[in-house]
Amino acid sequence: MDLLRYILLLRRWIWLLLLAPILSGGATYFISREMSPVYQASTKLLIEQASTGSAATDYSAILSSERLARTYAQLLTTRPILSEVIGVLQLQTTPDVLAEQVTVTPLRDTQLIVVTVEDSDPARAALVANTLAEVFNTRNRLSQSERFVESKVSLEQELVKLQTDIDSTQLAINGLQGAASQAERSRLQDRLAQYRTSYATVLKSLEEVRLAEAQQTSGIRAAEEAVAPLLPVRPRIAVNTALAAVVGLLLAVGLALLVEYLNDRVTTSEEAAALLTTSALASVGNVEGKTPGEKLVSLHRPYDRASEAYQMLRVLLEIARFEQPLQTLLVTSSNPGEGKSMTAANLAVTMARAGKRVVLIDADLRRPTLHHYFNHHNARGLTTALIRDPSMGVEEHLQNTKLDNLVLLPSGPSPADPAALLSSSRMVALIDYFKQRADLVIFDSPPLLAVAETTVLAHNCDATVLVMRSGVTRSSALRRASELLDQSGCKLAGVVLNRAAKDQSGSGYSGYYYGKVQEQPKLLERLFGGRRRNKDEAHGAVESAGVLGTSSEYHNSTRSK
Repeated sequence: MDLLRYILLLRRWIWLLLLAPILSGGATYFISREMSPVYQASTKLLIEQASTGSAATDYSAILSSERLARTYAQLLTTRPILSEVIGVLQLQTTPDVLAEQVTVTPLRDTQLIVVTVEDSDPARAALVANTLAEVFNTRNRLSQSERFVESKVSLEQELVKLQTDIDSTQLAINGLQGAASQAERSRLQDRLAQYRTSYATVLKSLEEVRLAEAQQTSGIRAAEEAVAPLLPVRPRIAVNTALAAVVGLLLAVGLALLVEYLNDRVTTSEEAAALLTTSALASVGNVEGKTPGEKLVSLHRPYDRASEAYQMLRVLLEIARFEQPLQTLLVTSSNPGEGKSMTAANLAVTMARAGKRVVLIDADLRRPTLHHYFNHHNARGLTTALIRDPSMGVEEHLQNTKLDNLVLLPSGPSPADPAALLSSSRMVALIDYFKQRADLVIFDSPPLLAVAETTVLAHNCDATVLVMRSGVTRSSALRRASELLDQSGCKLAGVVLNRAAKDQSGSGYSGYYYGKVQEQPKLLERLFGGRRRNKDEAHGAVESAGVLGTSSEYHNSTRSK
């Protein structure tokens, strides 16, 4: 049953489960096609970290490397770098806009940085990525070399001065002549040696500064230059369409489950039976017909699928085990518009066709409809029978039908207080009167939750059939109706589902031959012997039961009708 329930749920919402992915996927497909393609180019940069002077790589060096990578990743997207890239490439953009196109990602556990640039032009994306790395590397080296500029300038100036002194001293030595200048020559040669020693010392210091600059300057170089991509990264039409379809399907499933969770409407007779712990008597499909008379399928179309459902209802009621013989049956519903009158009329016809003497009573005094099913007037009926003059017989308020075994007691004129009339002792006496003369008395009552008199009427009946409408009747209304029946002391025989789906309606087969119904004497004649002179006998039981008299004015009005 759980599997069947899920199958029915799937069938009920299959249109949404198909429509939602189609709409979401289709809309995403057309939107993606209209979007401008975006290309992505990436370059990998290797960080050339300055030497720490230690041969061993310790934890501090690792932290330093990671911090340097994160620092460079932030510096690569600073405004000065981006502005210089824009100037070099003559781009028609701003640093803020270009920053949104650039993504810098340090690769974990490596000394690599990936610079990714997105652009609508694939060649320009690759050019910006490579130029960005070059501009940053140049500016970074210039920034770090500024620490050694002063020392190098000072040493270079000292070398120039020493070179000048060396040159002038060498010229002076070359200009000396004769023995008298021997002492001067020795002095100048000693000075020249000192100058050359100082020059060598200063030159060594300059080389050391330059070496320190080279060793202590960190930089980057391109490990893999960016190339112009062939395919765009956005929009990914196929992926977007598939994802949108999946999301649409998930939303449809969620919506369907939410609606089913919030919706307490009953759709199957088995569901209602399980809810009320009772029997599912019948599931009747949609009965075609514009007028109530056309919906009396048990009389006009006995081989219809709906007629067979009413046949199954009759069989199940006949074989049901009640605490006492089933002589009076109440047909009601929880709310109006659920098909109780149609069920009562068709059930009465089906019972009569089976050979039972049936009296069908329209006890819905507020909105009577049974007389429309049999094309009769409603001038006389239940109300006039209850307040009739003692000299009048009950048979005068009954109406024959096309079936010999079935008579109809319409509601009659609407009374001022239906609840008081149906709960009076006259009603009890009238029910006992019909029970003595008919095999089954069927009452079409008002809805249980709409008025109060139905509960009183159910108390006087042997069993009740609760009618509901598929997809309309709520489980809360069914539970409340069942509680009212329990309080009235009436046994709930089971539930009947109207407007059931095609796979739920009927009795499981397409039709069978009922045979010709044996002609029976008129039920009115069998009830009252056909003797108008004995009409006092017809209502004697009612009078003996204590039926109260009524006003003569109402009697006169009913006689005139």
